[in-house]
Amino acid sequence: MTPPAGERPLRILVLSQYFWPEDFRINDLALALQERGHHVEVLTGIPNYPEGRAYPGYSPLRPREESYHGIRVRRVPLLTRGRARGMRLALNYASFALSASVLGPLAARGDYDVILVFEVSPVTVGIPALVLKRITGAALLFWVLDPWPEVLRDTGVVSSEVVLAAVRRLARRIYRGSDRVLVSSEGFLRPVSELAGGEARVRYFPQSAEPFYRPLSPHQTEGVPPLPSGFRVMVAGNIGTSQDFPTLLAAAELLRGEGDIHWIVVGDGRMRGWVEEQVRQRGLQPVVHLMGRHPAERMPHFFAHADVLLASLRRAPVYAYTLPAKIQSYLACARPLIAGMDGEGARVVMESGAGLSCPAEDPLALADAVLALRALSAEERAAMGFRGRGYFLEHFERERLTTRLERWMREVAPGSAQGPAPGAR
Repeated sequence: MTPPAGERPLRILVLSQYFWPEDFRINDLALALQERGHHVEVLTGIPNYPEGRAYPGYSPLRPREESYHGIRVRRVPLLTRGRARGMRLALNYASFALSASVLGPLAARGDYDVILVFEVSPVTVGIPALVLKRITGAALLFWVLDPWPEVLRDTGVVSSEVVLAAVRRLARRIYRGSDRVLVSSEGFLRPVSELAGGEARVRYFPQSAEPFYRPLSPHQTEGVPPLPSGFRVMVAGNIGTSQDFPTLLAAAELLRGEGDIHWIVVGDGRMRGWVEEQVRQRGLQPVVHLMGRHPAERMPHFFAHADVLLASLRRAPVYAYTLPAKIQSYLACARPLIAGMDGEGARVVMESGAGLSCPAEDPLALADAVLALRALSAEERAAMGFRGRGYFLEHFERERLTTRLERWMREVAPGSAQGPAPGAR
């Protein structure tokens, strides 16, 4: 695909602490922009998420350049995450911000039109973004997926008002130094707009899902290990504190007597050891099954064998604002959903007609939702799934969102013939 007649390709620098082979949606967005004919480069760190150590073949202290489907990827050193706790995690964040600020201008020396920043925690990725904006003169689009300081405050990571105030000042400086601030959830519009200086500079830009997320029937699948027979509740992705596994396990205990209900977890993360131990202690081995981590491309093959897909988050104000990316993946695969969360994620699932929602951290409500879906016929559940697929195509489809992003980039790129459209979303 090439840009429309009369419009030249854009020169885009993607700045992200995380990138392939780490599994984040920015990988596919970079490819989508390249497929449109734009020249895309990436400045990132040494891959170490979520394991906390450098991936095989990488050294955390050695810069590196490589290619990802023809996209030039330049990597700067950092201190790996380790167990992702306390001072070690703070140093991981700070080391990338420093390394990308100092070495980034040497590594990324192109003549860019736009710098696109992918901000899942930490917000400190905005520091090298401002440095590179000043040096290159490129426009800056800052895509917020984890709003700080809200994430730090609501998850209990930071309680000091002094520290939170300092982080708020940093976020305000980064947002106001950007030409556009993009937010991945409508729930983020208000808090981000307050720091960014008003809604006119903020745009709603949700995550999409890679093209391989599509409906499959069980006989079309491959590479899926044997799964227990019965009613399968499947959850995929990171096994971390945010995903509220204590509620899942408590609901599994409540439904243990049902016999045919199985909870299938496809993923990995730093809480996996805790989950495994809890499964043993509670005697849940017959009904809770940890399948380990599998490539993202394999997920639709797993989903095809699920009766319902579960997305859950802890109870906290910032999570009520959040639209977790797995919901888009689930919707794209036309499977019925349960959203065990408050706020934005629950709203999308209910608005789409794709399934049921229940309050965060409520095992009894989650168990009731599972029983309610089990009581439906297979045809009724299939209808839910295909309503969700239709909602995905209308609101989250990859090409539609990429076109929207292109328009915003051209509005702010130096020398663009198009003027900005204040307040347009």
